[in-house]
Amino acid sequence: MITVFGSINVDYVFQVGSIPAPGETLLATDLALLPGGKGGNQALAAARAGASVNMVGAVGKDGRGDIALAGLRAAGVNTDAVAASDKPTGTASICVDAQGENSIVVYAGANESVSHSQLDAAMLGADAILMLQMEVPLAQMSAAIKAARAAGATIVWNLAPMQAVALEALQGVDYLMVNAIELDQLGQGLGLAATDTLHAKVTRLAELTHCSVVVTLGAEGSLGVHEGGVINLPALPVAPVDTVGAGDAFAGAFAAALDAGQPFEQAMRWGNVAGALACLKTGAQSSLPRRQDIEEHLAKLL
Repeated sequence: MITVFGSINVDYVFQVGSIPAPGETLLATDLALLPGGKGGNQALAAARAGASVNMVGAVGKDGRGDIALAGLRAAGVNTDAVAASDKPTGTASICVDAQGENSIVVYAGANESVSHSQLDAAMLGADAILMLQMEVPLAQMSAAIKAARAAGATIVWNLAPMQAVALEALQGVDYLMVNAIELDQLGQGLGLAATDTLHAKVTRLAELTHCSVVVTLGAEGSLGVHEGGVINLPALPVAPVDTVGAGDAFAGAFAAALDAGQPFEQAMRWGNVAGALACLKTGAQSSLPRRQDIEEHLAKLL
């Protein structure tokens, strides 16, 4: 079982010819109103990859909360621990260009109200996985991590979007997940040499945190360090339409694979395939692949 402690948003996705430059106004060719938030996205990704999932978060009492939760509920995610906040439902404005690249602005709203007290002891047993991102208050995430550690749960922390976090907090988890930019940002805070190779940075991060580390590299695949070994896997070749859901698809599928008892390298493979497949459709949650799709494409990952 996976419990996701994180953000729930409504995404306004604008299709544009190019990402707007500072001071530039563009006319969008299309607009979609979609459920999102990294917490919600990863919860849905894990559920579609076959896991039993609980969502812990908050939405506003503004009507947009129903939109934000619709996809989770349809996929069977348990939303009983989602609180109703007096703040507006979290919102993201996403511009997607003709090449599928994106630019995102997020308003936290109700996500600032999320509390570790919403976690039920039944969600944090020794056979459970607690999954977190970085879009709810850091103090509440730290408290949730301590509760999960005390209960013997496995902890997966996706450090996106990056913010300053103490080394002590990182040392309390089992799996850290970042992309290449987030790795550099985290490395600066931890004193990693900017001139080091990617392998050296990831290996040193694993040594400092005592965690297994996964770095997602987009079209270059992913790199992981687990029990002292380095694993470098290629991406599944695709022609991307929209990359906005790729990172969350990877994270959710990775956690679902661990929950299914798969070894670390195979969990990375699930993540690579799910991340690539998510690039083939527009939107974050609407693009997330199902377990059957992931399994059918695993053999194509060279």
